[in-house]
Amino acid sequence: MALEPKTLKFLLVSVGLITLPHINHIPLSLFLFFSLLWGWRLLALSNPRLLPNQWITYLLMLIAVALLYIQHQGFMGRDAGTSLFVTALGLKLLEIKAPRDVYLIIFLSFIIAATQFLFEQSIIMAFYTLFVGIVLLSTLLLINSLTIPLTAAFKTAAIIILQALPIAVLIFILFPRMEPPAWLLFGEQNQGLTGLSDSMEPGSISQLGLSSELAFRVKFEGEVPPPNQRYWRGPVFSNTDGKRWTENSINSLKRLTENIRFSGQSYRYTLLMEPQNNRWVYALEMPAQFDDSLSQNGAYQLISPKIPTQRAEYQVTSYKQYNTGALSDRERAVNIKLPNPPSDRLLKLVNELKGFDGNQQQFIDNLLNYYQTRPFHYTLKPPLMGDKPIETFLLDERRGFCSHYASAFVYLMRIAGIPARVVAGYQGGLMNEIGGFLEVRQANAHAWSEVWLPGQGWKRIDPTAVIAPERVEQDVNIDLQIAEGIVAFSPMVSGNLSWLRQARSLWNSVDYNWQRWVINYDNLSQSDFLSRLGIKTIKDTFIGLIIGVGIISSLIALVMLKSRHRRDDPIVKLFHRFIKKLYPLKRHRGEGAETFSLRAQQQYPNAAKEIAAITRLYYRLRYFPDYSVEELKQFKEQVKIFRL
Repeated sequence: MALEPKTLKFLLVSVGLITLPHINHIPLSLFLFFSLLWGWRLLALSNPRLLPNQWITYLLMLIAVALLYIQHQGFMGRDAGTSLFVTALGLKLLEIKAPRDVYLIIFLSFIIAATQFLFEQSIIMAFYTLFVGIVLLSTLLLINSLTIPLTAAFKTAAIIILQALPIAVLIFILFPRMEPPAWLLFGEQNQGLTGLSDSMEPGSISQLGLSSELAFRVKFEGEVPPPNQRYWRGPVFSNTDGKRWTENSINSLKRLTENIRFSGQSYRYTLLMEPQNNRWVYALEMPAQFDDSLSQNGAYQLISPKIPTQRAEYQVTSYKQYNTGALSDRERAVNIKLPNPPSDRLLKLVNELKGFDGNQQQFIDNLLNYYQTRPFHYTLKPPLMGDKPIETFLLDERRGFCSHYASAFVYLMRIAGIPARVVAGYQGGLMNEIGGFLEVRQANAHAWSEVWLPGQGWKRIDPTAVIAPERVEQDVNIDLQIAEGIVAFSPMVSGNLSWLRQARSLWNSVDYNWQRWVINYDNLSQSDFLSRLGIKTIKDTFIGLIIGVGIISSLIALVMLKSRHRRDDPIVKLFHRFIKKLYPLKRHRGEGAETFSLRAQQQYPNAAKEIAAITRLYYRLRYFPDYSVEELKQFKEQVKIFRL
């Protein structure tokens, strides 16, 4: 196929733009292999002899297959399938011999553009994919037209896609939602997912302490709890070897929410979880009502039926006041167990704080007062604690962060015979004033203590609130925290946002609504939305779809016809003025301008040259939108001075 070098170069640029985002999605070796093929084809534009022969092409194909198998151990799944399409596109670039090859490259490029949504569904990616779709359509227009310029092709492609968008939106809303097939994610790993670990030791949460990565977002219906009440419950750690804390198997037992007595104020909210590598759902302490898809384990933690590798949304109701009731003998044994007999120094400390006197609440108050009156410091950069981290922290170093304080508190409670455990999760969250929702980030990761008291059940105790009350009473200023590498707190968030913070809040609000109403528009969301519109059956859906497509198509047609008539009207009027000057010769009904011009030239041979020139200009102005202002002036002038 004889393609102009400029057109072929534009095709290669289009292909490059489409595959560029996959640099983060497919193995680097495969992306470099595609880049090699793409660069090879680009060099061959100036020297076609550089193109490989048939045998070299076969060799490149075998190398591609080998790379695919080595990297993915097969050809099934999202990652392997995407890599297969990308490498196939690179190989196809080297053998453009017929029109069908060019069309195949463009159609393959459309598929690769669509696969980007398998990895990222952000609004930025949506606009980028829309842009590359316009670029691809422009390439088709350039290939099929020898005269259309690049700017006109791009404008035409943009208009075509914009005209199709309303119908695409209607289909998105009404067409039945389908779950992705199981084979699509066959063999995929949960790569790139972050969150809390399934174990805790002082130092683990500090790794998240300087991360601004989003953990989840919360939209409250009504009043929002104050910062010091925003405890988002995660895994509960009851087992310890003195250094590391882990979950106990008893926590996996299903817990009935009815056993908890709730009282006081309730909070109803929508929880939008980011992808993560565990099945944990971080509900506000303490969850009372939640989606049927969730369950509550023995530690009152909400659990999803599967690892949420995509964003997931849940409706939850929580109460600020609760009583978990009695404690079984097995639970008591698990939550007072120590790995080794406590040291004499720790026994002495517990005794000094009245831990063996039998008054549990008094011992708790004394320990919190010990934290407050002794020179303890809150820091994300504590010193190493050695083989006896609890003892070293409490009696020697006295520098640490939430997991140090929580684990030490629980350890001393157990020495005194009080059931206690460590709870990990998130604390706080920054209110997005524009969108009206709470943003909880990895920097909000936190650990606190939980003790069991007769008549009260499990009760939350956060020693960090004693050492650094601003950590739980104010919103964490994540920007400053990351910039300085320390924990910083914003004294005032609402009303004093800088323009940068406002811009970020606006963008986060747009992204939040995009995730909720577009990305999370699943079967349940669609059924709920359509039922509100009175559409309850598949028949009603398809009737609405047909009517909607008909209305949108009619409106687009009317707009196109009106705009076309309005745009061409001055030129057509000038041509009609020219026709009147040819009287008594008249234009027949349905007669084309070219046919009429030929008749006029035969009728008036002395003016044939002028008639032909005016007709050519008319065609140029009428059917080629890229005409110049000078050409329009010339047309007006020639019609004006024309005389028989």
